[in-house]
Amino acid sequence: MDLTKPSAWKVAAVVSFYMVAALVMVFVNKAVLISTPDVPLLFLLLQLLLAVALLHIGAFITPKIELPALDLRDAKALLPVVAVNIIGLVFNMLCLRDVEASFFQIARGLVLPLTIAVSAYWTRTKPKIQPVLASAIITLGFFIGVAPERSLPVASIPSVISLVYGLLSSLMIALHAVLIKSALPICNNSTIQLAYWTNLGSAILLAPFILIVGEPSKLLALVSEPQSNIRILLWGSLVTGIFGFLLCIAGLLSIKVTSPVTHMVSSAARSVLQTLLGVWIFSDILTIQRMTSLSAILGGTLYYTWLKSSQSGPTQQTSRPRDAEAAISQDIDRKEEGKPEGK
Repeated sequence: MDLTKPSAWKVAAVVSFYMVAALVMVFVNKAVLISTPDVPLLFLLLQLLLAVALLHIGAFITPKIELPALDLRDAKALLPVVAVNIIGLVFNMLCLRDVEASFFQIARGLVLPLTIAVSAYWTRTKPKIQPVLASAIITLGFFIGVAPERSLPVASIPSVISLVYGLLSSLMIALHAVLIKSALPICNNSTIQLAYWTNLGSAILLAPFILIVGEPSKLLALVSEPQSNIRILLWGSLVTGIFGFLLCIAGLLSIKVTSPVTHMVSSAARSVLQTLLGVWIFSDILTIQRMTSLSAILGGTLYYTWLKSSQSGPTQQTSRPRDAEAAISQDIDRKEEGKPEGK
């Protein structure tokens, strides 16, 4: 008997914690973006700054949260992974703003195939036929989902630019999954330290672009409106900032107590819940074509996870792959690096 194996209730608690935090992130993000669609970058900046503040508070409360020393040499070394992170977060936010919540999984459906492709190119290794087959199933599901549907009302049809946002977000997640392997040693293999660098660096890189696109003036216009939604923006930033931090913790706990299969099955369940909640909360439209698309994407992802789990063997079951939402959301899903999105 393996005495180190976590109890069933502990696994269930961690999985439930992770699922609830991830769902809150996605739907609060979506609600804020619906109410204040003109300031998505400011919304993202507030989340990043709050994440940094919460890490400082956490470090003050407990010595288990150790923040890195701000070293210029480390900052330069981490610049590629930070830059890829913030670019991915921006495209992720824009994609979520422009598509229905229930369609968001489809718009970012190519995360795993792109991650496999980027990893193969980066390592100069040829992927085996089974992962390629899993990628083909997922890719087929993606194209089924984005194919035109005449029965959809105009408001529910995703624009070409929103699909481009989703594709670029998926590509950045794939690049991040590769770059993070070289970034962790710089941070003493600490995901907390990497989360701090990532959030702080992303906020610094994002700030100039907020000025360039003129969001401060849009914020002033929003404040001056008779029925301003500024409170929704501020409360949404607070909620997503806190839950983003909790999702980071949930990701770390998930690494310790869940297997890759458990994690991916819970991710699949979360995807189904996200779709159903999108229909219920935002009156999204769920067609047979979209259900078929989601089924193919989730089926291919579960098949890939089963393959990796079978290859790894029982001694490596605690090392789970990134979720994606799973390279990062940090989905907005993967918050192992403390990403503030709904990845």
